[in-house]
Amino acid sequence: MATVLTPRFDPELITRYDVPGPRYTSYPTAPHFGPTFGEHPLVEAAQRSNHARPARPLSLYVHVPFCASPCFYCGCNRIITRDTSRADRYLAYLDIEASLLGPLFDESRPVRQLHLGGGTPNFLDIQRMGVLMGSLREYFSFAGDGEHEFGIEVDPRFADADYIRGLAALGFNRLSLGVQDLDPGVQKAVNRVHDVDTVRGLMQAAREAGFRSISMDLIYGLPQQDVARFSHTLEQVIELAPDRIATYSYAHLPSLFKAQRRLERSELPDAATKLALFGRTLELLTTAGYQYVGMDHFALSDDDLVRAQREGTLQRNFQGYSTCGDCDIVGLGVSAIGRIDDTYSQNHRDLKDYTAALDHGHLPVARGHRLDADDLIRRDAIGELMCYDRLDMAAFGARHHIDFASYFAHAIERLSPLQRDGLVTIDHGCIEVTPRGRLLLRHVAMCFDAYLHGEDVPQRYSRAI
Repeated sequence: MATVLTPRFDPELITRYDVPGPRYTSYPTAPHFGPTFGEHPLVEAAQRSNHARPARPLSLYVHVPFCASPCFYCGCNRIITRDTSRADRYLAYLDIEASLLGPLFDESRPVRQLHLGGGTPNFLDIQRMGVLMGSLREYFSFAGDGEHEFGIEVDPRFADADYIRGLAALGFNRLSLGVQDLDPGVQKAVNRVHDVDTVRGLMQAAREAGFRSISMDLIYGLPQQDVARFSHTLEQVIELAPDRIATYSYAHLPSLFKAQRRLERSELPDAATKLALFGRTLELLTTAGYQYVGMDHFALSDDDLVRAQREGTLQRNFQGYSTCGDCDIVGLGVSAIGRIDDTYSQNHRDLKDYTAALDHGHLPVARGHRLDADDLIRRDAIGELMCYDRLDMAAFGARHHIDFASYFAHAIERLSPLQRDGLVTIDHGCIEVTPRGRLLLRHVAMCFDAYLHGEDVPQRYSRAI
């Protein structure tokens, strides 16, 4: 059982380390995926994965790109439209993709986990959602009731209690609400207006319908936010008592994301205020009984996410922290990313390219990466640190048949300044992240990243806070 330490907020230290770096939802990270990885390597990976012992269950990720209106902070791959009929054509292509992917996996490998992201997944009404679930069930073997974890991201503006009950009838049991902020001025500034009573009603409906877990997304660093106003949002959220809370740092990159050009930089909190927003978030949530899982994620002590961290089954993937760490992840839909056997693959980001590939009977893979032996060793090391804040060097070396100190000599050298600053300790054969280091976890992981060193860290990565 892993011991989870409460992080220590040190503004001076965080400011000093507030530089760009990967979030390690994969290793190697997505910028290192290449176009030479296509359909055939993905098929071969699926075939190899069928021979793993013990057999790995499956986790499906489905990307629904459509949104009825733009949120000005958004950096997701989405298509703005109010024409809901466009979803019908998209569902037809998802069906084709599922028909090509599903038969690649042995029927003995059940789908234990499903996650719908976007975009706005609840752009699909319940009838269309039923069509999607029917396609997935036709081509994949689903785990039985009580053995599955089916989650969906929901925009509160476009859902009601009947919709939540409809999701439950289709098998969904985890709900993620994209709240972002409950302050009316902030909501108006980012073009995402809803009230706290709407959120409360959806949560009540979900609990009555038997959802196992409700999570809520918040963003700090948005226009017009200050400590007092965001504190009020946090107090309202704590009163609502979601099981999990994800608090993301807003990254203002208008050159990359057109919607962000609608936000005036002068209205964004300055660096000191943004840091204070995060500090206040950490203070209020931990005082209210939420445990800091890591990298923006908080959860109540009896939530499956905290339990997975304690029991050693937590994982990092493209949705952040997740349970079901033993699953191969199959991505469906435009821009979706999968992790199968020793590979990552990503579908075309452009809808025309995605549909064109399927029109010609091909899987819509745009790029990917097959991990070599070094990648696999480093992914495991980074994963242990990101999930458990600790790495037993002797046990790790024995598992991978390496001499840890020799193999990771450069990484241990890079850890030296972090050790001097009190972010980590290296003692008794273990690397352990300290309470001071938990908020800078990605910097610890960066020491083990072979792709970062020898060149400047790309600015496409977000900053620590």
